[in-house]
Amino acid sequence: MLRVSVSYARIRRTYLIGGEYSNMSDTLNPVDADHAMRNWTYRSTGKIPIGSDLHKRMFCEMLLTTHNPYKPAVIDWPKLDPAALKRVTSLPIWDIAVQTEGRASIRVATYAGTVDDPQLREALRMNGGEEARHKLVLSKLVEAYGIELAPEPPYPAPDDALRAWMLTGYSECIDSFFAFGLFEAARQSGYFPEELVETFEPVIQEEARHILFFANWVAWYRHSLPWYRKPWFLAKTASVWFSLIRDRISLARGFDTSGAAQDANFPANVGDSVAGDVSVRSLIELCLTENDRRMGGYDARLLRPVTVPKLARLALRFIRK
Repeated sequence: MLRVSVSYARIRRTYLIGGEYSNMSDTLNPVDADHAMRNWTYRSTGKIPIGSDLHKRMFCEMLLTTHNPYKPAVIDWPKLDPAALKRVTSLPIWDIAVQTEGRASIRVATYAGTVDDPQLREALRMNGGEEARHKLVLSKLVEAYGIELAPEPPYPAPDDALRAWMLTGYSECIDSFFAFGLFEAARQSGYFPEELVETFEPVIQEEARHILFFANWVAWYRHSLPWYRKPWFLAKTASVWFSLIRDRISLARGFDTSGAAQDANFPANVGDSVAGDVSVRSLIELCLTENDRRMGGYDARLLRPVTVPKLARLALRFIRK
């Protein structure tokens, strides 16, 4: 059964009309707003060749037209009972999460500045803006619940903008897949109160949009390259995956030399806590189910991220039922 969230009830919705933000809370009910964010079909019918200009327009419009313009500053953070507050504040992820979103926003914005195509640049800027908004949401959460954070490091613009954008995109493909399942497991187990789950739901769905956009960008970009540059892109992609695997191995061992974790590996840090008594197999199956659910409402002609789901299904073959 498809579970429909109405999480927008806690968020004041504002839409840009005539250059000014107007409150649309009275004209767009929470169910309609939720549906609009999760369900989208491109206006052009028929087959769309991967790598074509039409393909590029499709995945850019998907990101741009499903944007939810909520304002973190006006989120009504729910009051938590002492037990729930302790569970939330004791999670060892908040420093990592804030820093990861801050780093991601700079990386995406830097790459956007190198793109000549106006529509793609606009979509990338929105992506980067949403990453920055995620950081603000997390900052408001830690402020609301009195969570102390380590001082933030600087977020310098990367020298290799393309590689930095790919690092962010592939990293989100990994982390979001597991976060989808863990978020649902936390809801089912009661680790996160329902009110907090509803408040965070738009942020989780935005990550689904981001990785959908990225998967299609990768395919479009690869197809758009001349044949002699495709090996270069393949090598760059391999180097990105090598870096991501190396970083996750390092994080799994603990922390860096300064004592601080350096990346957002949500599954490694909080999986045992939020999932309760769920087995590894059940958790992977839940991740697959949630991944399909969150992607299911978007145009079927858009490519879906496939690497992590394929690896998850492969892992299930070696895990007892």
